Amino acid sequence: MAQWKELLIEIKKIEEKYGSSLRNPVTDVEISKLQLDIQEKLGKLELPKSYVDFLKTANGLDFNGLVIYGVDVNLLDDHEGEELQGFVETNKIWHENDWQKQYIFFGDSDTAWYCLELQKARFLELDKPSGSIIQSFDSFDSMISEALQTALT
Repeated sequence: MAQWKELLIEIKKIEEKYGSSLRNPVTDVEISKLQLDIQEKLGKLELPKSYVDFLKTANGLDFNGLVIYGVDVNLLDDHEGEELQGFVETNKIWHENDWQKQYIFFGDSDTAWYCLELQKARFLELDKPSGSIIQSFDSFDSMISEALQTALT
């Protein structure tokens, strides 16, 4: 099991203690809609398989200052009561600054962005708002695991 899945189980237990829960997982159809929306609005981009796996576990996350973007509400078949930061919508906001167009953003916290640097195909944690590289990761899995671990501490 990927480390992020174990960390998500810990977060789920904490959420349940406070009468909350993780967001519902998304369907394959909703993932397909997201892929089409990305192609149309953000350009040619293949989502990392592990990010898709994350979405099929929980459609994004908002926990202890960490936000992982989910499938945009307008793409969900059933979005009753869903309040989340959508992947396409949020990337469009970040891309309003030209220098940020070199990245695809998967999430952020009070102090960092979690993203993919398109040209070098590497996952990064960037300082927010300076954009300085805090650390580099070899995979989405390791980046998201680090982000969840930080949110849990």
